[in-house]
Formats: sequence, structure tokens, C-alpha cells
Amino acid sequence: MLFTPHKFGRLNLANRVVMAPMTRSRADQPGDVPNELMATYYAQRAGAGLIVTEGTPVSEVGRGYSLTPGIYSPAQVAGWKKVTDAVHRRDGRIFVQLWHVGRRSHASISGHTPVSASAVKHPDKVYGPLPEGGFGMIETGMPRAMTLADIEDTIGDFVTAARNAIEAGFDGVELHAAHGYLIDQFMRLHSNQRNDAYGGSQEKRVRLLHEVTQAVANAVGADRVGIRVSPFVTEGYADEDPEIPAVTLKALQALAPMDLAYVHFSENISRYTTMPPAYRQEARALYRNPIMVAGKYTKESAQKILHQGLADLVAFGQPFITNPDFVARIANDHALTPVNYDAHATFYGGDGKGYTDYPAFAEAA
Repeated sequence: MLFTPHKFGRLNLANRVVMAPMTRSRADQPGDVPNELMATYYAQRAGAGLIVTEGTPVSEVGRGYSLTPGIYSPAQVAGWKKVTDAVHRRDGRIFVQLWHVGRRSHASISGHTPVSASAVKHPDKVYGPLPEGGFGMIETGMPRAMTLADIEDTIGDFVTAARNAIEAGFDGVELHAAHGYLIDQFMRLHSNQRNDAYGGSQEKRVRLLHEVTQAVANAVGADRVGIRVSPFVTEGYADEDPEIPAVTLKALQALAPMDLAYVHFSENISRYTTMPPAYRQEARALYRNPIMVAGKYTKESAQKILHQGLADLVAFGQPFITNPDFVARIANDHALTPVNYDAHATFYGGDGKGYTDYPAFAEAA
């Protein structure tokens, strides 16, 4: 089933294997512009039924990692057009992940004071400029609480970014509402201490997610919009949030009538607990449209969850770094090039080394 087509709305995929979003920090400077090297990287992996790009900031203030490509300037849109053209020439499909990091940033990266649901900070590090030069992990800054005007502007930034994405040739967009970033910060108790329409009850903490998603769906079409959530992952927080699984189910209820391209559950990374089978079943009952899952799946576990009817698409992350022809390899039971954690420095920043120089199976043989 993993290698069978998937069709929903305008989303017509050759298989159900998705390349998960992974930050790689190769954008041209200045301007954080996508480039030919990135076009080569994504085109090499166009055998995936769908590619979801690395997180792509929707605005300067939404930026939290250096060297990541944006989608808010004309130059960035033109750069991404090179990427989408390269992927489409190989009959691939590609969504851009729209990203606002919220408090997970520093003024030296974005040029702005980080913003969040509330002025609350936890110890956290992101990829940014080092005092001695170069780039590495730096402590995030103290955020300020977003005003209602900030929230309205941010919704507008997501809409503009989505329209830019369609102009750049993307097949759709994925909204990043996971991993402790802005939308997730509004959903969680520790980071959202508001007492207005965007904080307090679980329903109010879902409001930003709902409003951003609805606005983007209205702008580009709901079947061109996916959204990523991570109710069993604790990233960017000191403590687990006991309410986030229930809050996410409320989010699914709000999203279900929109007929989105998919909801994407990120699992089994950072500090996590395993998603209980009963929760998967409840999520499936609440949300009958496509569900994508990601998080250390194998060919066997991916096939199992598809056959159980608990997911429709399965995303794979790091295996795509070292195996540009990952889909062909697992379909034919060819050996995978293992992820080289000793070369972790090549994950972020640099040139083609550890990025576009991994051979396909036939070339390696």
C-alpha cells in the first residue's frame, strides 16, 4: 500500500511516501534566498510521492534559524521557483512548510525581539550567529507577548506566504503548528498565559491555529493546505503539557470541516512519549480526511499503519538525507546508506558536502 497512488482534491501522488521537512540551512546570503544547490537537492529526491520542504519563515520576525530560506520577498519567490521547476521536471510534487518560530529565536537572527503568546521563556537554543564568528547553537531571547494587532499581522503573513508559494509553483503548503513554534506556543499551557480570546480555555488556545488555517485555505484552496502538529513531542519547553493531547483533538474537530490536504502528526523525536493506539483511533474517528504520520517509521511499520487505516501517508526524514532515491530503494529492498551522525555538521549549513553528494543505489553499486 505504501507504493500505491494517493489522490485527494488536487493532490495526486504517485505513492504514499513523503519526504519530511528538515532544516538544512543552505540559503544564499544576504536575503535568505533559495538557490540552485537547493534545487538540485530537492530534485534528487523527487521520487517521493510528496516532498515537504524545510521550514520556511513567513516573515522576518518569524525567522528563528540562520541561513533558512524565506518566502516573503520577491527574490525568495524567484529562488523557490527554481526548486519547484526542478522537482516538477522529475514529475515530483512539493509543498512548502510555512514557519513562524515565535519565541524560538534571537534578535541577532531575525533583527526583531522574538514574539509569542506570552512573555515567557524557557531555556532553549537555535542555530544562529556566534559572537566569535560563524554559526552554531545560541540561546534564545526573551519574547514579548503578541498584541491583537500582531496576531492579525501574523495571520496576514501566513496568507501572503501561501500566495507567494503558489506563485513560486508549489503544489501546496504545510502550516507548521508543531515542535514548540508559534502556533504550538498558543496551544500549550506553559507558553500561553493570556486571558483574552486567544488564551485560557482549550478552545481559545486553538483559535490561532484555526484562524491561520482557515485564512490560508480561503486564500489558496483547502486541498492545497496541510498542517503539522506534535501532541506527544515536547520541544522548546521545560515540561510536558498534560493538556496538549486533548487540545490537539479539539483542533482536529475544528479542522475536519475544512477538507484540508492532510493533518501531519510528528512523532518520536526530541523528548517524546509514544502515541497511544487509542489516541490514534480517536484521532481517526474525529478526522476522516487524510492523515500523515512521521517519526522513525520503517517500511514495515509504515505498511502496517496504512493497512490499519490509521494513516494515509507516511513521512520519512533523515533516511532521505543519505538516500536521494529512498523510495526506489525501499520498494526494491535495496540497502540504505545509513545516516552518518559523525557528519552531523553537514546537516546544517555549508555546501554540497553531505547535501547533494550522496549517490543513488545504482551509482553507489
